[in-house]
Amino acid sequence: MTILSVSNLAKQFNNTYAVKDLAYQFTPHQCIALIGPNGAGKTTTLQMIAGLLQPTSGEIIFDKHKSIDRRTLIGYLPQQPVFYSWMTGSEFLVYSGQLGGLTKTASRKRSAELLDITGISEAKNKRIGNYSGGMKQRLGIAQAIIHQPKLLMLDEPVSSLDPIGRREVLTLLEQLKTEMTVLFSTHILSDADEISDELILLRKGEMIESGKMKDLRQKYQTTKITLQFLENQAFYQKKVAALPHVTRTLLERDTVQVIATNIETARQEILQQAVDEKWPLLAFKLEQATLEEMFMKAVNDA
Repeated sequence: MTILSVSNLAKQFNNTYAVKDLAYQFTPHQCIALIGPNGAGKTTTLQMIAGLLQPTSGEIIFDKHKSIDRRTLIGYLPQQPVFYSWMTGSEFLVYSGQLGGLTKTASRKRSAELLDITGISEAKNKRIGNYSGGMKQRLGIAQAIIHQPKLLMLDEPVSSLDPIGRREVLTLLEQLKTEMTVLFSTHILSDADEISDELILLRKGEMIESGKMKDLRQKYQTTKITLQFLENQAFYQKKVAALPHVTRTLLERDTVQVIATNIETARQEILQQAVDEKWPLLAFKLEQATLEEMFMKAVNDA
């Protein structure tokens, strides 16, 4: 089942494409990360889907309908949401609910529910101007879903938050995907890695990779080798990098990260040379590759 389908979606500003030939199908109750460096086209993509930007070409189809009022189906939180600082959290949500078409009674009931869901019910009577960054983001998410949309879209929802605020918002997104599809843009790859079921990778406006996270892990080297030596990590990094089946190494603090064309063959080569040359090897671990490593490989292969 598909709730949203985009095909050949493009946006051109003057002679430059911000987004070009984007195609993807979004299914219910999934969390999809839209990732890429600054200027990749993430915000432009979200704004086109939200109806805030008119595409240069392509189609956006909701629930199999080309022409439909998207406001009933979409919740959207921009990267820099604007609040009325003099309002309380409760007043703002009731106001947002009425703007979204709810009656005042329904809006009050839904607002009370969302204040609990987002964990800010204790601050419902405080002025928004006194909210922390994390509280404002959770309030922003609450207003975006007050009308119970099928798709929640968030533009860089945690990029400006401290670690505590970021954790609060990520936990909330994991909960929300049981009720709706969540599409969020980010350049913080560890966040996307943690909560996403699917991934869309953009570079210079073009989609260079997409799909389910488990399939992408299998495609882009699902494991890596982590080595730690008693001393001279950089020296042994060069030794390991010279082995036939090792494609890339990275020195991270006191460990050497190894990516190989064939992990099992590389494992045997490393251990054999470690024995032959009596390397001071302290640790040897096979670990799952991170999203950052998959991202680098996808970009380099594109």
